[in-house]
Order: sequence, then structure tokens, then C-alpha cells
Amino acid sequence: MVRNAAQITAPHAPARRDPSESPPAVAGGGEEALAGGARDAPARLDSVDLLRGLVMIIMALDHVRVFLHHATPLFDPTDLARTNAPLFLTRWVTHFCAPVFVFLAGTGAFLSGARGKTRGELSRFLLTRGLWLVFLELTVIRLAWTFDPTYSVTPLQVIWAIGWSMVVLSALIYLPTWAVTTFGVAVIALHNLLDPLTSASFGPLGWLWSILHTGEPLEPFAGRQFIPVYPLIPWVGVMAAGYGLGPVLLLERERRRRLLLRLGVGLTLAFVVLRALNFYGDPRPWSLQESGLFTLFSFFNTHKYPPSLLFLLMTLGPALVALRLFDRGTGRLARPLVTFGRVPLFYYVLHLYLIQMLAVVFAIARYGPRVGEAFAGGRLPPDYGYGLSVIYAVWLGVVAALYLPCRWFAGLKRRRREAWLSYL
Repeated sequence: MVRNAAQITAPHAPARRDPSESPPAVAGGGEEALAGGARDAPARLDSVDLLRGLVMIIMALDHVRVFLHHATPLFDPTDLARTNAPLFLTRWVTHFCAPVFVFLAGTGAFLSGARGKTRGELSRFLLTRGLWLVFLELTVIRLAWTFDPTYSVTPLQVIWAIGWSMVVLSALIYLPTWAVTTFGVAVIALHNLLDPLTSASFGPLGWLWSILHTGEPLEPFAGRQFIPVYPLIPWVGVMAAGYGLGPVLLLERERRRRLLLRLGVGLTLAFVVLRALNFYGDPRPWSLQESGLFTLFSFFNTHKYPPSLLFLLMTLGPALVALRLFDRGTGRLARPLVTFGRVPLFYYVLHLYLIQMLAVVFAIARYGPRVGEAFAGGRLPPDYGYGLSVIYAVWLGVVAALYLPCRWFAGLKRRRREAWLSYL
């Protein structure tokens, strides 16, 4: 993920400033800064780190559930025919994570340029960092998810999508910011028109369409399966749209807060109206259920793989409202969230290995000498897993355990300016 959290420049800033106050806007909306570089020291906008840190903590809940909950191998928690309210909500709340990650990665890219990088420098950074993230997804992160060194199955997930979206953005940034924004919004709004096209429609290039939009498993070699869990087309648009938010965050505080609120409320209302019409924007229409609560669940149960227009409106609208609410300075209770938000890739890799390690420890404690027999053939035993009370307890423990390492690494990045640190 982009390590450059939201930062803004102040051409005529006083020498001292209340740390909760943000500097005034860069003249020209940021285009001049991207073209030639800003001259003055940037100030960090903690609200962006705070929002990112919040969704990172929520993300850990979903991943603890994936590794340890007893229902995980049996059914999708959003399957209304089989789930229950606590399990549905535990899964649904984590839908905010990936859209916010990808969107803020685009925002961070713009603000990185606004604080001093030329377009050429920013383009090279996005290209190399994007390819680096793809490499990490195929190696370090893949191993954390599968615990399988044989590469029989390789899921292509959010870091993969962010990496390739950065590669695309590295070319898009040579366009005016309004054009990048228009491209992103158009991809988000129109990509569901492509839903009728299947991989079979493209013949020998069907594998490419699977990676770009449909996400069907691929088997390029015997016994080697790749699963594009995060098809690229919608996510490229999300990152480009996030890039377009950058100029808003360069505005004077009260103006940007008004715009963030209007954008957030507008996107949320657009979701409600379009979803109520059941006309366009999601391949899974909502329907009446046996209870009012589950009818409400059906309304909010939008399609994530790939993310539909309505899924993105449902998540990014409230996220922008939250960004506005957080744009008022951070108190002591919010500082841990800001710390997490400043080291997202470090946190992401570390939390996966920690949860995987805990899953192994729990399995050994539960099955003892039978652990190898219980998991023979790579299958989970029928009595595997724990209820939600254990999941929530482990989740809180994981987040607490990650705080000190993340605070150390955030401090290291603050004290040192080596280029390689921007890739971690």
C-alpha cells in the first residue's frame, strides 16, 4: 500500500502551528506541485492515517475469522440462507476495508506528488512499488495465506490489485487530475455493464478477462491454480478516483470538510436509491426475506468479488463521511489508529503471519499428537474452529500485539529517509 500518508504543503506557513490544524491550500489545486515540486515542508493530515488505521483493525477481525471460525470452511457468512445476524455483521463490516485501502492508496499517490515529487519521479515510484507489491503477493503474502510452499494454489488478493492499480496509475498521472478522476469514476460506474461478458467470450484470451473482471480460477500448469480473487478493472478505477480526491485534501480545512461531507452523503444516498430500484449496479438484487432484519441484510448484501458499483458506493460513501469527521485533530485515544495507518504494509504482512501462527498453536493445543492426522490431505477436520466469542477475543489480542512493532516501525520511518523504507 502507499506508504505516503496524506500530506499537504503550506507555501507561507508560520514556523509553528497547532498540530491538529492543517495548512492552507497549495495554489493551483496541486497541479503545479506535481509538475515542478513543492518547496516547503509538508504537514501530515492525520485523518487519512486514522481512517486507514481503523479499517486495518477491522480487517484483522475478518482474517481471524477466516483462520479460526468453525463456519469458515462450510459456508459464506453472507449467505442469508445459512448465516445468523452476528456472523453476517461480523463479515459485512469488513467490506469497508479493501475499498478504503485502494482508494486511499490513490489519494496518497497524489499527495506524494503534491509534496515535492515531479510527475516523472512519482510515475517511477508507482511503477516500481506496484511491481514490488505484486511480487510480495506472489511470494511472502501468498505463503502467509496458504501455508503451502508447493504453490498448488495462489490466491491473487488485495495487494495484487493495489500493485497493478499502481502500475496503471503510473501512466495515468501524466493526464490532468480531472481526467484521471473522470476515468476512475467512469470505471466504477460503468464496469457492471461488462458483467454479461464471460471468459469464454474471449477465447484464447479468456484467462486475461478472468484476471481483469470475472475472477474465475486459472490453471496455467497442471496442479498449479491461480485464483484472481480481486479482478483488476474495478480496483484500477477505485485507485484513480482516490487520486482525484487529493486536491480536495489540499484545500483549507473548512472547505475540504464541507466537500468531504457532501461527497460522502451523496455517494451514500446514491447507493440507497440505486439499490432500492434493483435496476443496475449489482448482479445480486435484494429481496424480501423471512424477517425485516434479514430483508435489511439482503439490501446491504452487495457483490464484492468483483466489487459492484453498489458495493463501492456503500463503502466509500460512509468512508468519506468518516474522513470528514476525523478531520478535527486526533486525541490520545486515536493515536494508536494513526500509528497503524502509517505502516499499512508492515501491519498487513505481520498480522497475517501472526494469525497463521496462532491458528497452528490452536490446532496443536486442540488435536495434540493427532494434529497431522486431523489435517491430512490439506482438509480441515469436521470439528475445526471456534465460535465468535473466541474470534473477537483473539482479534483484540492480535491488534494489541501488533501495536508496539508498528509503533517502532513508524518511528523508524519518521527518523530515517532511506528510499527503501518507502517500499515497506
